[in-house]
Amino acid sequence: MNDSKLAVIGTGFAGLSAAAYLAKAGFGVDAYEKNAEVGGRVRQLAEKGYVFDMGPSWYWMPEVFEKFFNDFGCQAKDFYELEQLDPGFTMVFGPGDVLNIPAGFEDLCTLFESIESGSAKQLQLFLKEAAYKYHTGMDKLVYKPGLSIFEFADWGLFKGVFKLQVFTTFSKHVRQFFKDPKLIALMEFPVLFLGAMPENTPALYSLMNYAGLKLGTWYPKGGFGRVTEAMQKVCEQQGVKFHTGEAVKGLTIDDEKISSIRTIKKDIGCDGVIAAADYHYVEQELLAPGYRNYDEAYWDKRVMAPSALIFYLGVTCRVDKLSHHTLFFETDLQQHATEIYKEPQWPTKPLFYVCCPSKTDDTVAPAGHENLFILMPLAPGLNDDETLREKYFGLLMERLEKYTGLPLRDRLDYKKSYCVNDFKTDYNAYKGNAYGLANTLKQTANLKPSINNKKIKNLFYAGQLTVPGPGVPPSIISGKVAAGQLIKYLNRKK
Repeated sequence: MNDSKLAVIGTGFAGLSAAAYLAKAGFGVDAYEKNAEVGGRVRQLAEKGYVFDMGPSWYWMPEVFEKFFNDFGCQAKDFYELEQLDPGFTMVFGPGDVLNIPAGFEDLCTLFESIESGSAKQLQLFLKEAAYKYHTGMDKLVYKPGLSIFEFADWGLFKGVFKLQVFTTFSKHVRQFFKDPKLIALMEFPVLFLGAMPENTPALYSLMNYAGLKLGTWYPKGGFGRVTEAMQKVCEQQGVKFHTGEAVKGLTIDDEKISSIRTIKKDIGCDGVIAAADYHYVEQELLAPGYRNYDEAYWDKRVMAPSALIFYLGVTCRVDKLSHHTLFFETDLQQHATEIYKEPQWPTKPLFYVCCPSKTDDTVAPAGHENLFILMPLAPGLNDDETLREKYFGLLMERLEKYTGLPLRDRLDYKKSYCVNDFKTDYNAYKGNAYGLANTLKQTANLKPSINNKKIKNLFYAGQLTVPGPGVPPSIISGKVAAGQLIKYLNRKK
């Protein structure tokens, strides 16, 4: 056991990952969480027999989770059961115009061909390129700390740089393969919901299509809360101590190093810190101006991924027409994207997403009921009040009721909304963002906010506002990378 005592601020997936790796390296680790439970955005809400995942609901890239657990001598199946969804998800384009995206690749090719002649072969070519990006990205790129351009001075990466298509836009890339608007929407939706406008996103991110369409969409039985519990158990097995309901309020710096942290309860000496809470909040609220990497003007110029308006609903009937994941694309994708990224405003004709985990899991709703999670992407930083929430609840439910043929509002026995103000209150989220920093060309790899504090030697950042980026698997990886950097620093000190 190393004598050094380390602190992790925030216990979302990035913080849990960082804490586990630090403790495995032999350090004493204390993890501090402002909320009453561990998990950050990956919390659950249990009310009236319903169990709602409050944040992430898409389980993609299962090998990233598996790699985490393998690093500690265990497997995901030791903690929770995974089920592959079939269909992986459903897209609704209008009355009678519905695409169920099958889990099997041959069935997927058949579906594509039925929509656009020749598109099955195009899909195979598209995903062959995407597979190269995925394996290069996941094996070589995402585990780099992004501290120097020389990290990429690798002949294998250099000779394949054009195949990664960092300088080609996602929108242009997709349209080189497909012409049908539905197929284009199918390929573009991951970057819209999790990143930026397709025309501002590097084609590198077609790796997400490979993850979703080829590797499959999965579900952890019991919900994402089981994944949080599993990672917390791994941490505790390594010796991590958790302090919930204990927000960090300040950092004491001596000789360019953090010497202690101040929580709402006590001061604690420490030899290093991983800040896995909101990067902007940590810099602006916990550090004096002279110790910050970036000023407020810098943050204001960042392109943020969306916030969201979310409704957690319990309904007293089964809803046969919904899949586990259903995306409503009856309106113009480009207009909604513009109203998120270019002309921020509450959307005119929003796209939205419905998760119905009770289709797969009978433990998350009472018998005969459904558990619904409705999400509408929204520009961060907008005014958020109850009147606006209710207005959009009416708009979304009207469309959902029309599609399902059921008077769902008459059959509600639980309802809770969540939006910009809640993201700010619960997670100190900059501008109330839900997903982090958008994956634009100017915010990729070394161009993201730095993983290390340039003025404090033993402070490193993890999470969705630094490398490798937004999403659950990148957050797990971010924690590992940040932990590795702090371990290197501490080992150099010896």
